[in-house]
Amino acid sequence: MAYAHHNQRPVFVAPNYHFIDPRRLNSSIFFVPPPVNYINPDFLPVVTPPGYIVNHSLLIRMDEERSLSLLKFIESEGLVPSPEEELKRIHVIGKLKQIVLAWIKKVAWQRRFPKQQIAATCATILTYGSYGLGVHGSESDIDALCVAPCFATIAEDFFIVLRNMLASMPEVSEIHCVKDAKVPLMRFKFDGILVDLPYAQLKVVSVPENVDILNPFFLRNIDETSWKSLSGVRANKRILQLVPNLENFQSMLRCVKLWAKRRGVYGTLFGFLGGVHLAILAAFVCQMHPNTSLNTLISSFFKTFASWPWPTPVILQDGMVPAAIDATETRSLMPIRLPSSPHEYCHSNITRSTFFKIRSELLRGHSITRDLSRPKFDWSGVFEPFPYAKKYTRFLKICLSASDRDELGDWVGWVKSRFRFLLVKLHLLLQLEEVQGLCDPNPTEYFDADSAEPNVVFYWGLQPGKRRLSYLEEVEDDFLKSINNGYQGPIGRIELSIVEASDLPENMEFDKGNGKGTKACWKLADYNKNRTPVFSQHLPNYFVGYVATNGDPQYPSAGD
Repeated sequence: MAYAHHNQRPVFVAPNYHFIDPRRLNSSIFFVPPPVNYINPDFLPVVTPPGYIVNHSLLIRMDEERSLSLLKFIESEGLVPSPEEELKRIHVIGKLKQIVLAWIKKVAWQRRFPKQQIAATCATILTYGSYGLGVHGSESDIDALCVAPCFATIAEDFFIVLRNMLASMPEVSEIHCVKDAKVPLMRFKFDGILVDLPYAQLKVVSVPENVDILNPFFLRNIDETSWKSLSGVRANKRILQLVPNLENFQSMLRCVKLWAKRRGVYGTLFGFLGGVHLAILAAFVCQMHPNTSLNTLISSFFKTFASWPWPTPVILQDGMVPAAIDATETRSLMPIRLPSSPHEYCHSNITRSTFFKIRSELLRGHSITRDLSRPKFDWSGVFEPFPYAKKYTRFLKICLSASDRDELGDWVGWVKSRFRFLLVKLHLLLQLEEVQGLCDPNPTEYFDADSAEPNVVFYWGLQPGKRRLSYLEEVEDDFLKSINNGYQGPIGRIELSIVEASDLPENMEFDKGNGKGTKACWKLADYNKNRTPVFSQHLPNYFVGYVATNGDPQYPSAGD
């Protein structure tokens, strides 16, 4: 027998019937009174007692209307590109493929390959990320991987030869390079669209345009950098293969990403969930409910992960024999396995504080969507921006500034790549002397209009518990040592301070959810200043291009 908790509303129950709340009965549901019992509806399925006849067509129509309203909502938010914007991205990808094909033939010529081999040599572009999954918006960038044969080196051929070819094109602007990151890449704008272009080498002499990157043949003996660069493409391709209904998955992922951004739980640099994390979580729910509507999928997403027994890993069903769970991954707070490999997990910067925030937001989402049948349900409540100014009484203000805007972009990107270090330090500080506080790193970037220098400001919510924060100077000193180590550009300024909520600038809209974030980027030094000519190692006296110098010809480090 089940019993009702005194704080929860009673709901009638009977064996072999669907659940429905009898207080919400309307003219489409008829009643013949029988004896009934009560239950405690923790996850509120709906109960149909004996004698009730449910108009299923009405419920189906209501579900369809809710799903349609959600689709209209995400379109109104600019999450679906217009046909013109879509054609522009297709054009950019096509042009990049042409450039890369011309580039690899040029590199083959520099190697003095026979004409027949040069003619047969190919390289290609593979898309991934939001564009690869088909969930990009009108302002989304393009993640595109350059995949080339084994003879094309990353240091000379990719970062110099290809970079110079791109720089010579009128459609390309603002080229930035990242060499020493975990995933080396170039970042630039092509016809105004931001493109991230990492690089991978395969142990073949030619890469076909439609290369199957999941085929083990192409993954033989590749280096670790190429393996990491290929990881995103392989994960995307596998996800698209495993979801039962692609259209539902794409619509659901658009909604989930909007929710994560509005509620301040999106961004791996800040210790939250990234795009690949959310894609796998959404695909997992789609596999669990292959024939349900978008309306139900969103509700199931929050229900599933609000009660997920972390650190149990989330693993997509792929028909393969499950591999043993890595003991090191179970120590991660939210392990999510990549679907392209049985032994790889999504990279994560999640801390105790950010894990608490993510769990809280999942519970909130479940609380709102657990009963979608109520007449006045409104999707806008799910996507309401997180109220930082109302939630926290104190903030950690992180002000980054530089003498000009170009230097600021490099400086901000570098500091953001080191935020994991600061988050861990703050977490340890907030736990001192049984304070048991937390830090909520708001990913939104703000601008201090009162400062004379170009600047970017972050406001991270603090909940320090019983005592005020101390030892902040020590945290700042340690963080400065971390960010100054390895940075080769002009070092900007950073200032950490505690700000009361009452002292927040009035002109900053903290709770509107429309602050604009930028990706971390590092730019090569100005080619009109300190530069060294580079000649081909394979073709004597053949000029390749210039490389910036800082004592020796190295690229600026992008860090980890």
